[in-house]
Amino acid sequence: RPSRPEEALPVLEAYLKLVRRYSADETPILSAQSNLANCLNNVGRRDEALVLEREVFARCVATLGVSHEVTILNGGNVVISLNHLELWEESKKLASDQLLPAARRSLGA
Repeated sequence: RPSRPEEALPVLEAYLKLVRRYSADETPILSAQSNLANCLNNVGRRDEALVLEREVFARCVATLGVSHEVTILNGGNVVISLNHLELWEESKKLASDQLLPAARRSLGA
């Protein structure tokens, strides 16, 4: 079944608004933001996706800690987006200074 991100985008935007309005828990908000960022990437709106991914990553660091599996995963999304935008140095710095040490600590190496 083919993906149709252009059609999914308004649905994901509406869902994020609902979750922000009605959820007291931050976890579903972060999940909705992450899903929206993925969709934005899929429709080529990479700058907007990066803004959301940075926000999600920062909130994960603040709420879950840098070594949490979900934080590392969302940090990886930021690295991928930085690479898509050819922001090589920033991507390399985030991966080598924060994500890889955190992954080694929490996941073992």
